[in-house]
Amino acid sequence: MSPPDVFAPARLGPVELRNRVIKAATFEGRTPDALVTDELIEYHRGPARGGVGMTTLAYCAVSPEGRTDRHQIWMRPEAVPGLRRFTAAIHDEGAAACAQIGHAGPVANAASNRLPALSPTRRFSPLGMRPTRAATAADLDRIVEAHAAAARTALESGFDAVELHFGHNYLVSAFLSPRLNRRTDAYGGGLGNRARLARAVARAVRDAVGDRLAITAKLNMDDGVPGGFWVDESIQVARWLEADGTLDALELTAGSSLLNPMYLFTGDAPVRDFAAAFPQPTRLGLRLGGRFFLHEYPYREAYLLDRARQFRAALTMPLILLGGITTVETMNLAMAEGFAFVAMARALLREPDLVRRMRTDASTRSLCIHCNRCMPTIYRGTRCVLTPPEDIA
Repeated sequence: MSPPDVFAPARLGPVELRNRVIKAATFEGRTPDALVTDELIEYHRGPARGGVGMTTLAYCAVSPEGRTDRHQIWMRPEAVPGLRRFTAAIHDEGAAACAQIGHAGPVANAASNRLPALSPTRRFSPLGMRPTRAATAADLDRIVEAHAAAARTALESGFDAVELHFGHNYLVSAFLSPRLNRRTDAYGGGLGNRARLARAVARAVRDAVGDRLAITAKLNMDDGVPGGFWVDESIQVARWLEADGTLDALELTAGSSLLNPMYLFTGDAPVRDFAAAFPQPTRLGLRLGGRFFLHEYPYREAYLLDRARQFRAALTMPLILLGGITTVETMNLAMAEGFAFVAMARALLREPDLVRRMRTDASTRSLCIHCNRCMPTIYRGTRCVLTPPEDIA
């Protein structure tokens, strides 16, 4: 049987997408009051108008302390009118809308949020320059229910899907990590205990919305740090999630926003650009020591594919391939290898209409050079610095 056409309609759970290309969640930096803005809507209109099957709003925290900083959206009644404007605009362009929901855990900036950052076990956070607080069992019960409430809010707001953030050492991912999770209770120790929160969140969300929304999860294949979550454990967690029947697809990712962020992105590490985005003395510290945190990994097309193949071999559920998807050839390879969807991020920052042009001309290649200078712009409006703002539509 021939592989599916990446540009043909496809089902994701209860939702039919016009094609198999998803705009991956990348924080937009356009919500100064933790609410939807016109600028945020226009940011997503570009790739929606440009041909993606679905665009993902990032990042929607399930509770105030679950934000990476106080400017991020958190799912609450006050957010619903703006979220409805967002989904209506995306639907007008013919695309589906997904809300990425989650809790930042130790990746939260407690100083910005003015609330303690939670983690599996207490640790010093360089993000808030203060210790995190170990989450209690009551905290975790509240956060599980907050995910369910956030999914209901997404449904009320007209979203077609939610993506559960189980990656990058955000809270659920931190619980999966043996390096970050040193607990001795029912949420720590063996993998079954460390996976308890992930499974509880997915179950609560499914119970909250049933089949009225597609539910995906972004799962780390590995953290990219010594002693962290690794592929063998991740495959087992994926098998449990598949057996639970709570998800419609898994998006496979890697890296730690807390300990090794460049492991996901690969390509250049723009230390000077990051430093310039911060005031002193943080700016000087980043210029002097940024290389110890922002490691460089060579970029190559489909750079997560080798690891993702192991998941494809172990699972039957739909999988979304992320990481270096910039040509039709790579998309077709993903389809041929059994992946149901592909996700794009940086390439769409530079060329929001890339998918439409690829569908018209299969030889079209992305102009993204993987310089990663887009990454520091998240503090003032995420964009490709090589593209004049007036050219982004």
